[in-house]
Amino acid sequence: MSNIFYKRDKMDLKELGLEIKKYRKENSISQSKICDDLKISRATLSSLENGRGVDVGIKKVMQILDYLGYEFCIKQKSLFPTLEDLRNE
Repeated sequence: MSNIFYKRDKMDLKELGLEIKKYRKENSISQSKICDDLKISRATLSSLENGRGVDVGIKKVMQILDYLGYEFCIKQKSLFPTLEDLRNE
């Protein structure tokens, strides 16, 4: 399983939705397919993918990520910048 935060440490809901959309399309999975399999509405997935998922709970996000082969990861904040942070400066 891949970690969705491999590229960055901070991500807002809109960026998360765009990443989910990208991963879904990379795997050639339609919104209808994922929604049927996970028993979620297409409106919910579309809302999340377009950054309007204010009513989408973390459980649904985790189900979608798991379905796509990714996981949600929480880590302790470091006092020091990461190598990736330094590269991005």
